[in-house]
Amino acid sequence: MIYYENGSPQTSLSRDDLKKGLNEALDKLGERHKILAVPPDYTRLPSKAGELTEITWEYYGEKLTDILPALGTHTPMTDAQISHMFGNTPRGLFRDHDWRNDVLTLGEVPADYIREISEGKVDFTWPAQVNKLLVEGGFDLILSIGQVVPHEVVGMANYNKNILVGTGGSEGINKSHYIGAVYGMERMMGRADTPVRRVFNYATEKYLSQIPIVYVLTVVGVNEEGIEQTYGLFVGDDLEVFDRASKLSLDVNFVMVEKPLKKVVVWLDPKEFKSTWLGNKSIYRTRMAIADDGELIVIAPALKEFGEDKEIDRLIRKYGYFGTPNTLKAVSENQELRDNLSAAAHLIHGSSEGRFSITYYPGKGSENLTREEIESVGFGWGDFDEAMKKYNLPKLKEGFNILPDGEEIYYISSPALGLWAYKDRFE
Repeated sequence: MIYYENGSPQTSLSRDDLKKGLNEALDKLGERHKILAVPPDYTRLPSKAGELTEITWEYYGEKLTDILPALGTHTPMTDAQISHMFGNTPRGLFRDHDWRNDVLTLGEVPADYIREISEGKVDFTWPAQVNKLLVEGGFDLILSIGQVVPHEVVGMANYNKNILVGTGGSEGINKSHYIGAVYGMERMMGRADTPVRRVFNYATEKYLSQIPIVYVLTVVGVNEEGIEQTYGLFVGDDLEVFDRASKLSLDVNFVMVEKPLKKVVVWLDPKEFKSTWLGNKSIYRTRMAIADDGELIVIAPALKEFGEDKEIDRLIRKYGYFGTPNTLKAVSENQELRDNLSAAAHLIHGSSEGRFSITYYPGKGSENLTREEIESVGFGWGDFDEAMKKYNLPKLKEGFNILPDGEEIYYISSPALGLWAYKDRFE
């Protein structure tokens, strides 16, 4: 059922608009006594989930007893991040999700189904895992809050991914990432109906039906002036609410370029991007637009690690981003990668398969990754100061720019909010 929807490519929602819309939806839900909110973490800062969680607290007061950020494999939020993202929402409501220890397995998606939808590329069962708080907390309403946007693992982010991955366990996260990687992320990005989404939908129908989840979904993008804009708010409890948000997201988050891009320059906001685990969105979201033998320049002032999780960071350092064949061979030969399939999937996602070059320009602080570290995993390294001087980011506009020396580049300031493709690579 859809409880509220408001969105179009022309819509621009303020915080007051979000409050009015969410309150209207919550009114329709009737009285509730114990509520859990499941927003994303700080890595999804532009989603407006922080404001919507604060609005939820303002609406329910003490009936909102717990807030469980959907961390997935990410690092728990700091007090400063919580304060910045969630405003006046009481700090004592927040819980940390431990993806290795805090989960229950509700059931399994059978191997024959996964084999069928993956076209025989994988052959294993998939566990529907969620944080035990969702099952044992005694809630009569769980609000899953987040942003629908093109995504490299599942096609379009959010909806039941926020629950089954964001509060999921290591096996479920690992296997879902791997399904998407071996099926081919370029076959999935920007699509609402994908093999990974079908796995989640199967699990939702079979195993989440008794959990009172309502989805609060935003669509946020960068407008022509380079400013973040909230284009839509959708609230509902079934697949239809996700489908409607996905259609709008394709309208506002997807850019079809008229020619393959020879050189793409991406800025990674230091507040959000400190690892290649997240920063490689610069690769995922642009790969279908970049020309063969093209260049991707990633300016990452806060880059300090490869994986936010220590074990994943170790595996990235050991195996690197050297393409699908190398990664699949490493998976077949190494139990540690078979035990961490999300890391293996990430190694596939982060390689251009030799089609275009990828150069990271990290900051020069003592915590930043070094040239040796970056080159050891298969990326090029560039001097940060030289990049800032050459590209003069404050003067660049979103999209095509001509530099003073006559070179044409394509500039992207927020890679997590979009998907770029050339028409021959997106059918």
